[in-house]
Amino acid sequence: MLFESRLADWNLLSDDLQLTLSQAALYRAAETIAGQAEILAREIEDGALNDRGGPDALRLLARIVRLSGVKSSGVDTMTPAGRA
Repeated sequence: MLFESRLADWNLLSDDLQLTLSQAALYRAAETIAGQAEILAREIEDGALNDRGGPDALRLLARIVRLSGVKSSGVDTMTPAGRA
């Protein structure tokens, strides 16, 4: 029942607002993934986990996730394709 109410509320939003909220959620998810990769890299460096090349790989993952949303020119590349 609660899910149906939220779905109805979502559908009442304009397409542009749905796209804006979806994009914000995508950025938040990407930053969460990148942040967790950074934390794991520190844990490995601090000796809490075995080091098998993990810190460098995790930092690379964090950088790729963060860069996937912005081109070097600063243009947003996480824009949705099509219309909601």
